Amino acid sequence: MATGIVGEFLDLKAETDADVLAMQCGDFYEFFADDAELVADELDLSISQKSSHGSSYPMAGVPLSELTPYVNALVERGYRVAVADQYETDGDDHAREIVRVVTPGTVLETSDDDARYLAAVVRDEAADSDADGPYGLALADVTTGRFLATTVDDGSDLRAELYRFDPAEVLPGPRVRNDDGLLGAVREDLSGRVTAFDAEAFATGRARHAVREQFGRETTDSVGLDSELAVRAAGAVLSYVEETGAGVLASMTRLTAYGADDRVDVDATTQRNLEITETMRGDADGSLFDTVDHTVTAAGGRLLREWLTRPRRDRETLAARLDAVEALASAALARDRIREVLDDAYDLERLASRTTSGSAGARELLSVRDTLALLPDLADAVAGTPLDDSPAAAVLDRVDRERAADLREELAEALAEDPPKAKTGGGLLKEGYDEELDELIGRHESVKSWLDGLAEREKRRHGLSHVTVDRNKTDGYYIQVGKSVADRVPEGYREIKTLKNSKRFVTDELAEKEREVLRLEEARGELEYELFEALRERVAERAELLQDAGRAIAELDALASLATHAARRDWSRPELTEERRLDVEAGRHPVVEGTTDFVPNDLRLDAERGFLIVTGPNMSGKSTYMRQAALIQLLAQAGSFVPARAAEVGLVDGIYTRVGALDELAQGRSTFMVEMQELSNILHSATEDSLVILDEVGRGTATYDGISIAWAATEYLHNEVRARTLFATHYHELTTLADHLPRVANVHVAVDERDGEVTFLRTVRDGPTNRSYGVHVADLAGVPDPVVSRADEVLGRLREEKAIEARGSRSAGDGDGTGSGAGEVPGGGAGDTQQVVFDLSSGSFAGGDGDEGAAGTGGSASEGSRNGAESGSMAAGSGERAETAETAAPAAADRLDPETRAVIEELSDVDVAETPPVELLSRVQEWQERLD
Repeated sequence: MATGIVGEFLDLKAETDADVLAMQCGDFYEFFADDAELVADELDLSISQKSSHGSSYPMAGVPLSELTPYVNALVERGYRVAVADQYETDGDDHAREIVRVVTPGTVLETSDDDARYLAAVVRDEAADSDADGPYGLALADVTTGRFLATTVDDGSDLRAELYRFDPAEVLPGPRVRNDDGLLGAVREDLSGRVTAFDAEAFATGRARHAVREQFGRETTDSVGLDSELAVRAAGAVLSYVEETGAGVLASMTRLTAYGADDRVDVDATTQRNLEITETMRGDADGSLFDTVDHTVTAAGGRLLREWLTRPRRDRETLAARLDAVEALASAALARDRIREVLDDAYDLERLASRTTSGSAGARELLSVRDTLALLPDLADAVAGTPLDDSPAAAVLDRVDRERAADLREELAEALAEDPPKAKTGGGLLKEGYDEELDELIGRHESVKSWLDGLAEREKRRHGLSHVTVDRNKTDGYYIQVGKSVADRVPEGYREIKTLKNSKRFVTDELAEKEREVLRLEEARGELEYELFEALRERVAERAELLQDAGRAIAELDALASLATHAARRDWSRPELTEERRLDVEAGRHPVVEGTTDFVPNDLRLDAERGFLIVTGPNMSGKSTYMRQAALIQLLAQAGSFVPARAAEVGLVDGIYTRVGALDELAQGRSTFMVEMQELSNILHSATEDSLVILDEVGRGTATYDGISIAWAATEYLHNEVRARTLFATHYHELTTLADHLPRVANVHVAVDERDGEVTFLRTVRDGPTNRSYGVHVADLAGVPDPVVSRADEVLGRLREEKAIEARGSRSAGDGDGTGSGAGEVPGGGAGDTQQVVFDLSSGSFAGGDGDEGAAGTGGSASEGSRNGAESGSMAAGSGERAETAETAAPAAADRLDPETRAVIEELSDVDVAETPPVELLSRVQEWQERLD
């Protein structure tokens, strides 16, 4: 067993559940054993060996002043890092204790400006095990002191909230940590760490006590937090922050309760589909946030991101934001001056957290001073301009500028202009700040002056040349004399070291002065640091003031950013209406308009025209048209101007999208299954006050299955949900629903076709399209000419309802057409053709003899069915007709196993018209599993 330093390290490591321990040893933090190998691998540190009682242990270390970046790097990789500091004991001995555990959710110094949340999730242990929710959720950003709590109804809402905040660390409660399905989904959605924490911290009594101690006994009632689950989650967060030693509880001055009724539901799928903060490829560039973000402060960028990911339903809040954006957009000079001033602002919210944790140095307090000094400049930039009586001015009025000025003045009087990074070496405070300190500094300077003049005095007194007085850690203060005159030094010189060209000496007087200067330096350092800590504590006591000022700066920056973008892109103010409508004149996609010559389009959704079926060719702009509708709605409810000539926007409670599907086979979910799960979520979640965007439904399965699902979903959304909906589809059969359902209307993306050339006009017009132009898109995509030409020929015959000649291939070397080769049509010679026609009644291709065979199929269907129909079997036997589905069915049925036959019988008994879509989808999934 290891003893000594290594033994102490291993004992401390056993006390914590952290992944890594950094233990102070003098001027270094050391890592031993497995921890040393881990940090060396992760951070590219060098490994040495430390011997302990016959054993050798890997060792790696970092200087005392450089620990923070190394710890942050480990935490960014998901590790929890314990820090053990060294302290003196009786007898000049040393001991060490763990003072802090740095975790992904409690790291204070981050490498980016984004919010960094710690989340706790709790569920009622007494609830039905089959029930999904409700859940209590609390979120704290320890870097700013922000603290939120709420209750969500089910797992879907919980995932949406977690995705929206993207916490760096999640603490699951006792019931939640055993829910493998939910935790698996959370890990899939988030990049943060899931950490098991003491179950007792989630207990109702302990959690409520923690919340009352932190925020006051009546806080939960005053902020409307009446959910026991939310209080339990909040209490667990507070306990975790306290236990890890972050020291930021003092910065958590406000508990904010929020609920689903004041936010727009934008679930994780919709956030990805609309590319709000990152593109479908996972890049920040090209997202909505990246496009509209012109903020100049870190806090302003965080707030703008929050507005976009958590749109509001509060009309009063939105009106105030729009008023401010309108005033800032129209006052260009004032807006530019405000942004110029803000560009010098530091992140006051994070600085407040640093002061309360005790980690802020003199440079951080100077940043506080300099940022508070900007408040009068901001007020001057607003005064006497059109902004003077606008909500922009009201933002600044929320800050107690008199108290802010007092704090700024106190810091200005105290802090040196260029303080050192070290907190204990002196030089932090100005002369004149404290009399006792000034006295110590005066005495210290006097001794230093004596030492500075010693060399010249010794030269004059003793006639010596080449004399210097200096100091180092090994020898202390010394007199250095050149070897050529070293034998002439006076009797009181005591030699302490011989160098190549000189000798070093010390005298009793010099030794006494050295002891005096060391005592004065130690006393000055201790007193100055005590004064600095007291100053920092007074700043920490005003953390709420700093947070108010920081939030005002952030809000002004975010509003100016929206105004800047609106002015540059000629966006207009949306009119918020009480009616259930989205009426857009010349709307544009907020991102795409910046990268292409964009064609604006109108859109109208209201009580009479609430469901638009959007048809048109691939690549013609259907998806862009629908996404821009959703983004205009979202921007309006974020308090932003919108990319349109005019827009009348009725507020929604949720925006739901199903746009394409990422293949998730690695997670055991097919593309079609993902599509159906997304559709199911929409049908369950959307209300008549929601906006729904469906870009293709049913494309991932057989044609008739897909049409049936799309048809049933359309009816359900129209008749039951009644949400405002845009539905893009290639199933042209759906366009006939406009003749039967009163709120359904058709729109299409126009195409100009002349002399065989097709041009996509990107213009949306009323009515359905008459063609898909899929072959043309294949040509644009670079499909080989023979394939495109043949597809065009086949399509022409399908349109004319004529038989298609199924061509075989000629075997290599068989120039005479005899023999058989791969790719031949069964029953025919190489290169022969066989006429087939698609039989709509059987859903398969059947053999035929020219047009007569085509005529015998028994009817026709719309062009959309023919284009999308799945291919069946081709007839076998030269010159013979294939068996029809009706004659072949009995023989096929006899060959079926009993389970398959049972599935078919159940399927035959289903009344599609009377079966709810969700139940139908569930049964389809069950049948698929049984058939598999």
